[in-house]
Amino acid sequence: MDHRIHVRRATDEDWPGIWQALEPVLRAGETYTYPRDITEDEARTVWTGTPGARVLVAADAADGRVLGTAKYLPNHPGAGAHVANASFVVAPDAGGRGVGRALGHAVLDGARAEGYRAMVFNAVVETNDRAVALWRSLGFTVLATVPEAFDHPTHGLVGLHIMHRTL
Repeated sequence: MDHRIHVRRATDEDWPGIWQALEPVLRAGETYTYPRDITEDEARTVWTGTPGARVLVAADAADGRVLGTAKYLPNHPGAGAHVANASFVVAPDAGGRGVGRALGHAVLDGARAEGYRAMVFNAVVETNDRAVALWRSLGFTVLATVPEAFDHPTHGLVGLHIMHRTL
């Protein structure tokens, strides 16, 4: 991991940097089920406006630039609230610096500290090799793959992994 990465809770002032990381990933349509033409306001509501969600940023310790972002929240309300769900985005120009791993550790540690018992990812695109490898290295297993559940702009219909780990 690049030790010049600082992971912290996001603030309202971080939104421009979060959007700068999110927008190219969402527009590419290769890893998220959100509409590729999602507006900035819609993305902000989805990413930062969900009640109970904890939003983090990974920032460059030298200049404060947002390199990636993550959020975690209960996977379901009520009787399912002890299982967390999370989403992660690394800015395209920050790949390979350990940003995803730093965010992954921070989310797992935060969720554990808040009393979550497990974490589940409901929709990891099976062709997202870097993410699948990262989550496996952090102790997640693929519980199932929903066949042809994601319409990838290059690969066509591909599966979505459901990944899980206990905390």
